[in-house]
Amino acid sequence: MHYAWIIACTGTLTLILTTGFGKLSYSLILPSMKSGLALTYTQAGLIGTANMVGYLPLALIGGFVAVRFGSRRTIFISLMVMGISLFLTGLSDSFAFALFMRFITGMGNGAAVVPMMALTAPWFCARKRGVAAGIITAGIGIGLSLGGLFIPFLVTRFGPDGWRYAWFVLGGIVFAFSFVSYAFLRDSPAEKGTSMYGGVEERLHLSCQGGGAVSIFSAWAEVTKRKELWNLGFLYFIFGFSYIIYMTFIVAYLVGEGGLVPQQAGKIFAVLGFASIVSGVLWGWISDSIGRRYGLALAYVTLALACLICVFWRSSAGFYLSATVFGLTLACGPSIMSATIGDLMGEKLVPAAIGIITIVFGIGQALGPFVGGWMKDSTGAFAGVFMLSAVALLVGAAGALMLMKSGEVQFSKT
Repeated sequence: MHYAWIIACTGTLTLILTTGFGKLSYSLILPSMKSGLALTYTQAGLIGTANMVGYLPLALIGGFVAVRFGSRRTIFISLMVMGISLFLTGLSDSFAFALFMRFITGMGNGAAVVPMMALTAPWFCARKRGVAAGIITAGIGIGLSLGGLFIPFLVTRFGPDGWRYAWFVLGGIVFAFSFVSYAFLRDSPAEKGTSMYGGVEERLHLSCQGGGAVSIFSAWAEVTKRKELWNLGFLYFIFGFSYIIYMTFIVAYLVGEGGLVPQQAGKIFAVLGFASIVSGVLWGWISDSIGRRYGLALAYVTLALACLICVFWRSSAGFYLSATVFGLTLACGPSIMSATIGDLMGEKLVPAAIGIITIVFGIGQALGPFVGGWMKDSTGAFAGVFMLSAVALLVGAAGALMLMKSGEVQFSKT
């Protein structure tokens, strides 16, 4: 087995630890933690926001640090920081301390995810890069599912302080597995005496491909002048804006306007989570097969269809179908975008480029719930909110079709 697959599987582990345990676990612990610290809903929301505030700048900075010092070391240190901050969150005795710890966790998360996604570029040729990115992003769904299994058990098993034990366990797991990640990750195939998986790849019309070291400042100058990067950033903004609207409001919509009880809505959401496990691999493979432009356009149309189904087919069958379709497409953005960046940029510049478009993605992700909530308050219904998400995605699909044709990468089998 080529060592590139070890890199991909270690990437799955990294996404389990970062996004699954470090980010998405908060919603599972929140009710007990809110009660234990006597938080208001506003404070609880701010703690969640602090995680994203820490994530966004470090997604950018972490990408440039990885360009200079290597993805392996950057990921290792970031995971260690995450593990310590998660553990310390369990010691929180005030809103301010919990807020700060979630901010630090977000910083570690951003600085680990971007370099990890960037490692598909040196290890996989373009024809295999989408599947590799999909394998890595499968960690999001797996982490969400694993957390859903053991975190509620810990919270209920240890009574009022169960939320503290949940943070202790999560912190210990992330810290311990940071060393596993470091043991298996490598920055380039040369470190294992091998070559890129899938054949030798020659990039045309790209600069900064020399063997010398790249500084943070030279990487910034080189990456930010690429028009293609900003086009991809716009499409990633649309994905962040649209998908988070669905994820934020779907349960409230099912209970408030869909006529379902919370338990039924929870089951539908669980179906979405399990379906999302294979979404990255599925859409990575599709983009490898039919091209990044068409793969991304098809993914956006599919997500738009899921939004429209939940509006126009208001029944249990329609809601389950919408959640399944949405879940099967949920990780299309990270998998296709990281593969596309790998196609267009030099190996040394990939972490920096992914960091920049992740910032744009995060801005869309921050705006989505605000705009959706404002529309709900203004109209009194969620239909317009999901319609807005669908329209934005269709605009994104049209934009994807206008992306430059993938002629920058040529292959020759070894």
